[in-house]
Amino acid sequence: MLFVKGIGALVATLAVFSLFSMKFPKGDKAMGGLANAAVASFLVEAIFRHILGDFAGIAFFGEVGALAGNLSGCASAILVGIALGMDPVFAVVGGMVCGGFGILPGFLAAYAMYFVLKLTKYLPSGTDQIFGALLSGAGYYFIAKTVAPYISEVIGLVGNAITAATMQSPIVMGFLLGGIIKIVCTSPLSSMALTAMLQLTGLPMGIACIACFGGSFTNGMIFKELRFGDGGNVIAVMLEPLTQAEIVTKNPLPIYISNLLGGGLSGLGAAALGIICDAPGTASPIPGMLAPFAFNPAKKVVIALAIAAVCGAFAGFVVSKAFKKAGYKQIK
Repeated sequence: MLFVKGIGALVATLAVFSLFSMKFPKGDKAMGGLANAAVASFLVEAIFRHILGDFAGIAFFGEVGALAGNLSGCASAILVGIALGMDPVFAVVGGMVCGGFGILPGFLAAYAMYFVLKLTKYLPSGTDQIFGALLSGAGYYFIAKTVAPYISEVIGLVGNAITAATMQSPIVMGFLLGGIIKIVCTSPLSSMALTAMLQLTGLPMGIACIACFGGSFTNGMIFKELRFGDGGNVIAVMLEPLTQAEIVTKNPLPIYISNLLGGGLSGLGAAALGIICDAPGTASPIPGMLAPFAFNPAKKVVIALAIAAVCGAFAGFVVSKAFKKAGYKQIK
């Protein structure tokens, strides 16, 4: 039952995530802002606080990273608002009052207030800026404060279900969680935003990091063997899959099947080695490669990354050969 609840919670979250991104007004823009907020807060925290601070012992970087991580709500409130096209002054005011909240309350406050603040265009010139700034501060804070307790409860339940399932069946969940997270990483959605939203830590987050790294080699092999673009596209999809969203969305079958296998095998290796990561929101190829070093022995992480690279490339090679043999033609 723990396994069923864990996978069920993840699938349900992805369904909500996808529905919002594809069907809600400017949902994809908002999710892009959320992913940027994860980079600005959790990625900076992972590298500066945990690696350069805790691991390398440089106190200055530790302080910088801690500050960045504690302001994830501020980052999402500002960057989501700007991504939606909000007046930067309004977005910054909203971000200032959301500094005490998490990344998701800031995100929801920015999304809701974007539509409310559009009404300021009907005010006389000059007063619109003043009234908009005041409305932004009060509105952002009210929404974030109202939704924060409910978000914490729901996200806690989902995150705990995934964590419990992973601890109960680490090998099985390593494969399934790794495969699913890598598909999300390559899709127009964002694995950084997803793992930040769920506040994943420990073994599940470690699996997600290693899976995203290993899946880069899967994508590189698929793009190379099936001739999706040129050498620049191959490098780009390995470094950041979202840059190749146009090719991915037109050729989802070979890419997502290979990602499920490559990410799954990489996650399986991470689970077997017990790789952990307490920096949520770092599920992306480059952050996923670096963040685990802050929480595990370096030798163990190097072994996990090497296994992931081999497994990822193997999955991409096998799936690409199967599709080439079946006569698959790229959809342009």
